[in-house]
Amino acid sequence: MTPQSLDLVGVGKGFGADDILKNIDLEVRPGEFLSLVGMSGCGKSTLLRIVAGLERPDRGQVFIGGRDVIDTDPSDRNLAMVFQSYALYPHMTVRQNIATPLRMRRLSLPARLPLVGRLAAPGAVKAEIDRSVLDAAQMLQIDHLLDRKPAQLSGGQRQRVALARALVRSPAAFLMDEPLSNLDAKLRAHMRDELAALHRRLGATFLYVTHDQVEAMTMSSRIALMSEGRIEQLGTPDEIYTRPATLTVARFIGVPTINLLPVRIGGDGVISAYGRDLGLRSHHAAGPATLGLRAEDLHRSDEGFEVRIHRAEMHGADRFIQCTLLDDASVRFTLRQSARDDIGADGDGRMRLFFAPERAHLFDQSGLRRELRVPEKAAA
Repeated sequence: MTPQSLDLVGVGKGFGADDILKNIDLEVRPGEFLSLVGMSGCGKSTLLRIVAGLERPDRGQVFIGGRDVIDTDPSDRNLAMVFQSYALYPHMTVRQNIATPLRMRRLSLPARLPLVGRLAAPGAVKAEIDRSVLDAAQMLQIDHLLDRKPAQLSGGQRQRVALARALVRSPAAFLMDEPLSNLDAKLRAHMRDELAALHRRLGATFLYVTHDQVEAMTMSSRIALMSEGRIEQLGTPDEIYTRPATLTVARFIGVPTINLLPVRIGGDGVISAYGRDLGLRSHHAAGPATLGLRAEDLHRSDEGFEVRIHRAEMHGADRFIQCTLLDDASVRFTLRQSARDDIGADGDGRMRLFFAPERAHLFDQSGLRRELRVPEKAAA
């Protein structure tokens, strides 16, 4: 299959008085794995359905491989869609389920088959269907299940059947709407690996919808993080994590959630909190702002902010320590450390936290990222 690009230009959609999508511009490059991620209700599934042709936008254009498909029926867009529900026919075998799109769309008549007039020989059609089904089943390692029915399969096996049914069509692109959300945690992790490997083998274009940031971060070439019908940031997983464009992105991406400290930018650009100079400067206008600190960038120190420990959570090799600022109990911090390390609190459950200034993130009152400047003394 030849991977195709997917392009959306100025796409908007409303339901009643509510704007669900607000002039979305998005380019999915040929052969890339792009994830749409965000909270429920942000518009990601609606956007996917518009690409598929299952919803019509109120405005904007949709291009597949450079061709405008806004007036093209879903069946003529040559897109394969995998849903959250497996949508398998319970009375059919795995073989019959996988073969369904070939029969329905007559994709069983490729140009290479021998033709009699305008019809392929019946035996050649069946042989081509069988070969295509077997190829897809072998790729997803379910060829030994071809004669079973869905009720005889596990959740992971059913999802592989749904993927094989999409794969057999040789589509221009794959659209996936939270396909792993019905699986348990261990199986989801396994299927993430399988989907990523499948993408590498096929080199196909994947547009993937999920609310699970782990899925987006581990499988994607790029991520489009959506909020309230807009794309907050588009970038690689590393870009999204290390340079969040907005406070919304910073809050959504990362486990545990980013720590947020209310700060103030003085007229001289000095950033302070609770009367303390944090060793940071900003060229942004004076006023209140928010400092974001990742859990792995906080360290115990004899200097810095004093916090009170409330609880510690074990996460395998890591321990997440939940604290509140001693000066303001409404400000919460989470510190990540090795589970082998001593927590390091005194008898009253207190300790001091220090952060590397160059690893901090600054957001203004509107939630936009602002550049920080670390004076040489602080950086040293």
